[in-house]
Formats: sequence, structure tokens, C-alpha cells
Amino acid sequence: MDAQVENAIEIAWNPTSDQNLKAQAFGFLNQLRSDSSGWQVCLSLFTRSPKPSDIVRHVALEVVNNAVQTRQLDPQSLSFIKDNLMDYIHRTYGPYAVDADRDTVAIQNKVTQTGTYLFTASYASGWKSFFDDFLGLTRAEGDIGRDNAPGVILYLKILNSVYDEIADVLVSRSQDELKRNNELKDLVRERDVRKVVLSWQEILSQWRERDDVIVNLCLKSIGRWVSWIDISLVVNQSLLGQVFQIVGRARPNITEDGGVDKVQNSAIDTLTEMVGKKMKAADKIEMIIFLELGNTIAQLVASPPLHDLRSSALYDSDLAETVAKLVNNATFDIVKTLDTESVDDQTRKRADELLQVFLPFVLRLFSDEFDEICSTVIPSLTDLLTFFRKDALAKGSLAPHYSTMLSPILNAIIAKMKYDETSSWGNEDEKTDEAEFQELRKRLQILQQAIAVVDAPLYIEVLSNLVSNTFESWQQRQGQIDWRDLDLALYEMYLFGELAIRNGGLFSKSKPTSTAAERLVEMMQKMVRSGVASFSHPAIQLQYMEICVRYCAFFENHSDLIPQVLEDFVRFIHHDHIKVKTRSWYLFHRFAKQLRAQLGNVAQTVIESISDLLIIKAELPPEGSGDDDMSSEENDQSADAIFTSQLYLFETIGCISSTSAIPVDKQVLYAQSVMNPLFANMQNHLGPAKNGDERAKLQIHHVIMALGTLARGFSDWMPGNTSTSSTAPANEISEIFGQAGDAILVALESLKSSLDIRGAARSAFSRLIGVLGARILPQLVQWIDGLLSQSSTKDEMATFLRSLDQVVYGFKTEIFDILDSLLSPLLQRVFSGLAEPTTGTDDEIQLIELRRAYLNFLLVILNNDLGSVLVSTANQQTFETIITTLAHFAKDTSDFPTAKLSFSVLTRMSALWGGPDIIPQLPFDSQQPPHKNSSSSSSPPPLPSLSLINTAPNPTPTLPGFDHFMITRFSPLCWALPTHPSFNPKDPQAKQALSEIAALQRVIYAKTGQAFVSWLREVELRGMGVEGEVAEEYLRALGGLDGRGFKAFFQGFVGRKGG
Repeated sequence: MDAQVENAIEIAWNPTSDQNLKAQAFGFLNQLRSDSSGWQVCLSLFTRSPKPSDIVRHVALEVVNNAVQTRQLDPQSLSFIKDNLMDYIHRTYGPYAVDADRDTVAIQNKVTQTGTYLFTASYASGWKSFFDDFLGLTRAEGDIGRDNAPGVILYLKILNSVYDEIADVLVSRSQDELKRNNELKDLVRERDVRKVVLSWQEILSQWRERDDVIVNLCLKSIGRWVSWIDISLVVNQSLLGQVFQIVGRARPNITEDGGVDKVQNSAIDTLTEMVGKKMKAADKIEMIIFLELGNTIAQLVASPPLHDLRSSALYDSDLAETVAKLVNNATFDIVKTLDTESVDDQTRKRADELLQVFLPFVLRLFSDEFDEICSTVIPSLTDLLTFFRKDALAKGSLAPHYSTMLSPILNAIIAKMKYDETSSWGNEDEKTDEAEFQELRKRLQILQQAIAVVDAPLYIEVLSNLVSNTFESWQQRQGQIDWRDLDLALYEMYLFGELAIRNGGLFSKSKPTSTAAERLVEMMQKMVRSGVASFSHPAIQLQYMEICVRYCAFFENHSDLIPQVLEDFVRFIHHDHIKVKTRSWYLFHRFAKQLRAQLGNVAQTVIESISDLLIIKAELPPEGSGDDDMSSEENDQSADAIFTSQLYLFETIGCISSTSAIPVDKQVLYAQSVMNPLFANMQNHLGPAKNGDERAKLQIHHVIMALGTLARGFSDWMPGNTSTSSTAPANEISEIFGQAGDAILVALESLKSSLDIRGAARSAFSRLIGVLGARILPQLVQWIDGLLSQSSTKDEMATFLRSLDQVVYGFKTEIFDILDSLLSPLLQRVFSGLAEPTTGTDDEIQLIELRRAYLNFLLVILNNDLGSVLVSTANQQTFETIITTLAHFAKDTSDFPTAKLSFSVLTRMSALWGGPDIIPQLPFDSQQPPHKNSSSSSSPPPLPSLSLINTAPNPTPTLPGFDHFMITRFSPLCWALPTHPSFNPKDPQAKQALSEIAALQRVIYAKTGQAFVSWLREVELRGMGVEGEVAEEYLRALGGLDGRGFKAFFQGFVGRKGG
């Protein structure tokens, strides 16, 4: 059997094995793994001599591990494995083992894993000598020292593995595992932890100067175990003395070759774990003082690897990061102590003294050239500033000895905000570094804001001086300044707005709103007048534009500076650097849009200055680019991304050209100067596009997008929208853009099979609504014909229906005749889309969106006094299909939001066409509903009788026969959904649908009275088996409760019947 297993393993892991044989081998091994006796063969195979190959032994031991870990074994079997394994371990790792028999590292790790699994299975009951047995491997019987290196290594690996299995809090575990682990830790603390700690002291003493591998393993073991054992066992002079000797040991050879002392780092990590152990605040401060961490860290920071070599390539960044972790942990606990109200005065005083000691270490490491080291101490610095904020808020001001700390902290933050000397902005090979630095800046910004909250005057003074001095230096040196300094000043100026415009704006009655706002105004004046925009570095030019856009309000009160900024923008939008150029197109658009009222007199100049950039040249994407382009949106320099940025120029022209200060005839002239070349361009490419030229199609797509974007710039007015102060454009403007609509429709008619052309046209349609006004109505049929073609997707239909919602709402007094003529053709195309089968998740999502867009479109028609168009002579045949779709959606338990929307449409139809109420509606909240959990056999609470029904007039529906239609067609739908087998009345979305159903029933009842009550009693309720007192309870609730009350009753009633 051993040979058979060995052969199967060799075949399974041999890359040259036949695939069929390999499959058979894996099948055999899986069967062996699940066989209750399979581990016996594998244990024998692993321990036999001579040893099989490593892969055979590894797989064999894995089968044994599986049997132990999954608790398939009884105590006798576990004892058998333990005895055989320990016999093998003594032969291989004991003091008398032969070097030639030693295992590879991979097998050592596997043996360690097996030992650990046996520990979890047997330590509590059968194997109480577990640690003694492995510790016995470290020396020969009778020897004093622990001088058997293989045994020491295996013992330490076992300790680390035991920690991983029972004490590592980062591993997710079940409740049973947590309980088991806690019990095992208690047993270890009770039985063996003292001898383990003593073994660490002995091993460090024996091997500290002899073997770094053993020392490193031992230190890692101490660092791991200290988190869950009594700290007093570790914090003693005997053990700590050896740890501190390793921490402070000299490294004469390492600094010469730039190597890393892993053992020293592990010793520091051990101290970090000690400091990080949870304990009372007073005890933690006591321990930090006892450990003399301040002195230790001071020596480390002053050591050659971190001080003398700081600016060289031999700087030990690994050591610095390790020290930073220790500093961060200690500072965190110091601040936590200060932030704890229950701490006694003596402890608080000692924590204050420690903070004075540790803050310089925090700032030294925070200021490190390596961002990873800086990031390591940011958490403790954040905690410190948070404590300062809370302390200042509680006491009215920050204590003086804390206030003195703010200035060096702020200066360190500002210095860290600066690009370092080795950085090269815009280098393609350093994109990752740039992204990481910008992410660091965001974290630093949070720290700055914290200081601004604690001490705003300090923040204002330091930042304004930095910016002012940098601009003065730029002028005095006639532009000879490091771009990094200028970038820092501009970046801080950009962030300064977080404080300066925090309370609503920069100005109030033409005066700065605060001291910070006043300083920002001064900065803006210096920035523009200093001419920093002429600095050649792209980073400076981008920052300049961003600042001008962010603080546009400044130029409203300093319009004399606008021409200079416009001149700068015009230069940037023609820049050679692609990122500066394309970003400036967007920023110029934002600048012009916010200051359009001040730019009317320069409209012609601006148009002429950027007209060369309005030439559209479509470029097909390279073959194979597709969706594989992972460029971020900000750095995307593809032809498509550049065109998207170019569109902002068209919108900018629209914004500048359409201000009230410009006569209408001039506005028309400006619009024509842009549109006429576009019309000619479209005409020239239409023929090739019809013949299948893809680049020509893309060119027409771009032209259509440009026309639509220009229209959006000219007018952001939307019919029926009262949320904006904009007004409808002049007739002359609408007329000239009517030509744009005509041109787009010509292209759409010829190329409506193209998804991209339809997409561009749909975008243009939504933007032309605001500039064309009612002129767009006669074109609706053409728009619908082009945008809802046979090849239109469900997503396209849904998007276009949402645009039509705006048209119907905005032109409800003018659209009836047009809507009457186009409704049936429009809905027939929608019905076709609704009926198409879905082919995947995305398609299903689009179908749901189309359903909801269709239902919302019906609601818009009904809610804007256009409901009669649905039942007009032209649309009567379509009406029955509408009702069929509503009934289908209303019964769909897989989509409750759509079902709810369907009932909303039915309710609105009933309210419009059911005639006047013949049963008066009760005032809102006039009655409380019956308790939703009352049983059907209990007496219902007293409710108003149905006497009102007997004296009610006959129904007089607006549409003849609609009262009967509501009862026989709408009412059954109210029960179709909640009686469906898969309906869950406890589902939150289902409850919302039930609320809408209840509203529909109340409307039908109000319109039809006794007829509806009789129908419910004799047909629907009886058909569902609801009769007698339960039925009467329901009918009394329908007639006696207000809207909210009946909704609650209906939900409870359905829940009782469903239960």
C-alpha cells in the first residue's frame, strides 16, 4: 500500500505525467484523504527510512494533518501519531541526529504544522508534556546550555505556530474555535508559560552572538506571545537586558553595504509588541518609563544608520520604519492616557512629560524622506491633534504647553507637502509614485485642517506667510525659483479655502467674510499680479488654473484682474503639454461659466482666440484597445478623452456668447460662426458614413455632440423647471438652433442603425430642449423615429423616455395634439422592447429600467392633465395593451418597486376617470387601524358603519363604464400580488407595494361605493375563502379608516392571511 500511495503522489505532481494517469492519481489520493485509515499509511510513509522524496513526504503528512485537524481520530490514534512523530523528530532534530538526515525547510514547516494540530487536539487532555517534549530537543540530556541548533529552531517554530493557531486575532474564527483557543491559552498560562519565558532567556543568552536565525526566531516568538501572557513575566531585567543589547548592538559591516540587520529590527518589533499590549493607562505609562523607551529611541535615531547616513543611499529605511512603529505605538498610548478623564493627576503629569519626549521623535520620523516612514506615525499624530481639539473645546483654549507643539507640527506637515528633490513631475515611469504622493497629501491635509480647528490664527499666519514669501521670492529672483517651492505655495493656497470660505463665501457686501478670507484675497492679488502663471513648469500652470476656478468669487469683486487671467487661460489652452492643454479646456469652461456676466464684452475676442481649437478631427481607437485601457480618467490621453475635453470649449463659447449684455443679433452671429463649419463638416462626411466609413461615422458623432454641447452652453433653461433663474432664450436663438436640430435629424435618419450616432443624437436632443423650447415639438416624430429604431437597446429606450418626461412636463399646454398622434407608435416600440427576452444580468437590469421609465412616462402624462390622450380615438387600441402591461407588472413578485409603480398608475387612472367621489374621504389620521396581529376570530374594534354607502349617489365616471372597469379589472390585481405563493409580506419593498394597493382600493371605494363593497364581499373575498366576520372586519376597515390607517390594516390583514 505504501508503494501504491508513493507512486500515486509521484504521478500526480509530475508535470510530464499523462493527464489521464494524473487524474486517476488525484482521484485515488482524494479517496485516501477521506478514508478513515488512510492516515496510517501516510504516517508510515513519512517516517520510514530511507526517506521518500520531499513531495511524497509533504503530501503524506498533509493527509495526516487533515485527519488530526478535522477531528476524525480517537485518543488512541492521536497518541499513536504523537509517539511516531516524536520518535521521528528525535531521530531527525534531537541532539544526536545526523546532519545528513536533516529535513528541508519546507518539511520542517510541515512537521511544525502537524505538531501544532496535535497540540490543539491533545494538549488539554492527553499531551500535557507538549512544551517539555519539544524543549527537550534543544539540548542533550545532562547538558546545561541549549546548544542543539536544529532542536532550538524547531522548538521556536512550534511556539510561533502555536501562536498563529490559537492567539492570532487577525484570523477569523468560529465561536467554537474561539472557545477552544481561550481554554488552551488558559491552560498554557497555568502549566507552561513560565518555562517558555525562561527558555527564551536561555536561548538568547546561548545564541545572541552566534546565530542570527535562532535569535530572530526567538524574538519573533516573544513579540507574538507577549500579547496574551502576563506582561510581568517578560518585563524583567534578565530578558529585557538581552533584548536591549540586541537593539543597541553596533553594526560595523552593515552600514558599508547598505544591508539590513533583521535581528535588530526584530528586537525593536518585540518592544513595539510589549508597548502595544492592552493594559490600564497608569500601568502602560509605568511600563514605558520602566523600559526607558525615550533613551532607547534617542540612541536609535542618533545611530549612524539613521543619522549619519540619512542623506545617503545607505540610509537604513527598514530600521527607520521599524523605529517609527515603536514610536507610533508609544505615542498612541501616551495620548490615549491624556485623553482618559479617569486618569489620576500623577499619571497625567507623567504622560505629559513623556509627550514632550516623544513628540520630537514623531516629527523626526514624520519628516523622513521616505513616505512609508512618514505614514507610519501619522496615526499617532492624528490622535494627538484630535486630543488637542477636544481639550481646547472643553477648556475654551489649548493649554500653553500644548500650544507650543502646534507650530513645529504644522511646519513639519507643510514641509512634507512639498515634492522631494528626487521627484520628477509628469514622468510616465513614476505615475505610481505620483499617485502615492497625492494620496499622502490628502492625509496631510486632514492634519492641517485639524490644526486650523485648534488654532486658526496660527494656521492663517503660517500659511499666508509661506505663500506671500514664495511670491516675493519669485519676483525678486525674476523667476529663478525651484518649481517645488512654488508648487507648495500654490497647493497650500488651494487648501487655504477650506478655512477661508468655510462659512458660505469669500465676500459679504463686497467685503471679506473673515480674517482668513481677507488673507486669501491678498494671496489672490499677489498671485495674479506676480505673474507666476508664466512659470514654465506644467504643475505650476495647472495649480494656477485650479486656484482661479476655485476662487472665482474673488474676480467678481476684482474684475480688473480678469483680462490677465483670460490671457493666461488662452495661452494654456494652446499649451504643448497635453495634460495642461486638455485640463485647461475644462477649467476655462468652469471659469467662464461662473463669470459669464463679466465676460460679455470679450466674447468675440475669446471665440477668435480659440477658434483654431474648435476643428474636430475624429480618430478611431487603435485596434485591440477596447476596454483594456486602464488609464485613470485624469491621465487619459486617448483621442476619445481629448475630444471629451474639447467639448468644454464649445460649451464655454455658448456660455460667453449668451450673456444678457450681448445683443441678440450678436449672439446669433457668434452661434453661426461656430455652427456653420460644423454643418459643412457633417455634410462632407455624411456620404462616406452612409457607405460604412467608420471614421466618417465617428466624425459625425463628434459634430452632433459638439452641437448639443454648444446648445447647453447657450441655455441651461428647461421648460417647467422653476429651480433655476434662467429664462427661455430669444426666438432668434431658438431659430438658429432649430437648424442644428434639423441637421442632426438628417444625420440620424441616415445613420440610425449606428449605436454611437443614436447616443450622440439622444444627448443632443436633451440639450436642445432648453434652447429650442416649443420649437422642438413638431420634430418629435422624427426624433422618436430615429432614436427608437429597431436596433435600439432597452437602455436607449429608457433614457429617451426620461427625456420625453421633461418635454411632456414642460410643454403640457401645447403638446396634446402632437402627443396624441405619436403616442401609439411610440408605445408600440416600447412594447417591443419590453417583450424581448433577456440574455444576461445586464439585459435584465436594462429591462427593469425600461419598465420603470415606461410607467413613469405614463404617470407624467396622467399627472399633467394629459390623461385623455391615452383613451383618445387614435390610441384606444393601444390602451388595452397598456392595461395588460400594467396588470403583468402589478403581479410580478420578483420586482416589487415596478409592481408598486404599476399600482400608482392604476390609482391615478382611477382618480382621473372614476368620476367624483360618492363616498367622502375621511380626514387623515382620523381613526386608528385594527391591531395588525389580531386574529380573524377576535372581535374587531369599533369602526364606523357602512350606512353612508346606502345614501350615496350612483357612480358617474368620466369615462362611461369605467366604474365597472375599475371593479372588475383593477380590483382583482390588488389580490393577485399578495396571494402569490412567493409573496413575502415582511419584505420592506413588498410592504411599499401593499401600501399602494391599499391606496388603489380606497380610490375605487370612493368612486363606486356599494358596488365595490358588494363585489368584494360576494366575489373576491369569498373566492379567497374570506367570509363572515373576517370579511366584514375588512369592509368596515375599508370604509372607516383614513388612508394611513387602512394601509396599516391592509398590511396586517395580508400578513395574517399569508401566515
